[in-house]
Amino acid sequence: MNIPSDLKYTQEHEWIRDNGDGTVTVGITDFAQGELGDIVFVELEPEGFEFDKDEVFGTVEAVKTVSELFAPVDGEIVEVNEDLEDDPELVNNDPYDKGWMVKIKVSDASQVEELLSADDYQDVID
Repeated sequence: MNIPSDLKYTQEHEWIRDNGDGTVTVGITDFAQGELGDIVFVELEPEGFEFDKDEVFGTVEAVKTVSELFAPVDGEIVEVNEDLEDDPELVNNDPYDKGWMVKIKVSDASQVEELLSADDYQDVID
């Protein structure tokens, strides 16, 4: 299982990449996509949507189940991965690159630092 060490993680199996410009990129982990199975649909809130940490910002529908996506930080969606609309299996095939979901303008940068490290996330899934 792939758990890149340069990312942060949540207990809800999302990864967060700090883009260094006040934004983060968010997706679901390799573990999460494996547990969900074949992903058939991804529904995300639109650009401009504002939320608090732990609020739902979208859903992932797989053959087996539908799973909610929870915001890892307070912020505003500034970009949505439009490729997932026509090609949701990108999340299965490339969860850390082409399968990213949203980019968020972070309201409180300290929240990013509070997220799990790769080692801490490994402990969650073990």
